[in-house]
Amino acid sequence: MANREHLTLLKAGAVKWIEWRKKNPQIEPDLSAANLQGDNLRGANLQGVNLRRVNLDNALLVRANLSGADLSSANLYKAFLNEANLSAANFSVANLSGAILTQADLSYANLIGADLSQVDLRGAAIAYANLIGTDLKGANLRDADLGAAKLMRANLSFANLIEANLIAADLSEASLYEAEVLGAYLYKADLYKANLTKAHLSGAYLLRANLSEADLSQADLSWTNLRDANLAGANLRGTNLRGADIRGANLSGVNLQETIMPNPSTKY
Repeated sequence: MANREHLTLLKAGAVKWIEWRKKNPQIEPDLSAANLQGDNLRGANLQGVNLRRVNLDNALLVRANLSGADLSSANLYKAFLNEANLSAANFSVANLSGAILTQADLSYANLIGADLSQVDLRGAAIAYANLIGTDLKGANLRDADLGAAKLMRANLSFANLIEANLIAADLSEASLYEAEVLGAYLYKADLYKANLTKAHLSGAYLLRANLSEADLSQADLSWTNLRDANLAGANLRGTNLRGADIRGANLSGVNLQETIMPNPSTKY
């Protein structure tokens, strides 16, 4: 449970809270399980604070500093976290459904098993974050930086990943069903056994990506860069590869039924 003194100081306003934290840097505030629903915490310094199971439903946390904070099992449903510093924070099993996180810093954050469905993460920094098993269904990740992020078994179906940076990201066994991935950067990304059925990847950069045993049936891969990509055992049934660069790609065991190839004269 939350420390009553710490909660009272936070509720007293940003000025008193900041002053108290500056005077008591050795104290680790405990706000666990506190009800902060709808509270205005804009710009608040909550760095390293214990916020486990806290209720921040619809709370205003624009430009707040939550770096290193423990928000495991917290409720942040439709919270406003625009430009917030969430680096290295723990959001395991937290509810962030519908939250606004545009331009937020989530680098190195732990989001294992969290609910990020329908979140707005446009332009967010999520590099090296742990998103194993995270629900990102319908999330807006346009222009987001997910470089080297762990997205194994994550649900990205219907997500917007247009021009996102996914260089060296691990998306093995992730679901990107009907995801918008146009112009995204997936250099050396691991998409082993990923579900990319009906995904839109036109113009994506998949140089040296691992797509072995991935399901790309009915996906749009027109004008993608697949040079030296590993597609061994992948399902490309009904896939559109018009204009794609597949030089050096491994196509052994690939299902090419009804596939639209880059060039009818190309030999494999």
